[in-house]
Amino acid sequence: MRLLGIDPGLRFTGWGVIEAAGNRLSAVACGVIATDGEAAVAERLCTLHRALADLLARFAPAEAAVEETYVNRNGLATLKLGYARGVALLAPALAGIPVAEYGAKTVKRAVVGTGAAEKAQVAMMVRRLLPGVDLRRADAADALAVAICHAHHRASAAALQRALP
Repeated sequence: MRLLGIDPGLRFTGWGVIEAAGNRLSAVACGVIATDGEAAVAERLCTLHRALADLLARFAPAEAAVEETYVNRNGLATLKLGYARGVALLAPALAGIPVAEYGAKTVKRAVVGTGAAEKAQVAMMVRRLLPGVDLRRADAADALAVAICHAHHRASAAALQRALP
């Protein structure tokens, strides 16, 4: 099953596509959508939506997963991150693709084993779990981590379903 992970951000949105076949995971592609920091917010959101729609058409994932927004001290930054997250949720939903959401600690726990993992630890584990992946930015590593987290949660839910009478 092909899964898309998205790490939303107004300036940089990471994305990663993986294939999950049982316990085997493989990287398909990853990257970052960059918006012009000088452009109006609405224009940046349009850029983000167009790029995500293109990725959805190009890679045809069966499901998507988006990292939840964390609240930081800067309310305006949190609000802008929420705008980007809204587009990240909307794009796959408009394409008829189911979308899951995971908090940062849940993603880190699924990939590294601890919710307190540093970004470098997440990237290192993504490289281990997806050999040969080319990570050029932390945002792409984070997006692949979201996809890996979703793959693990899907597999666990499926196993639980099979075990129930």
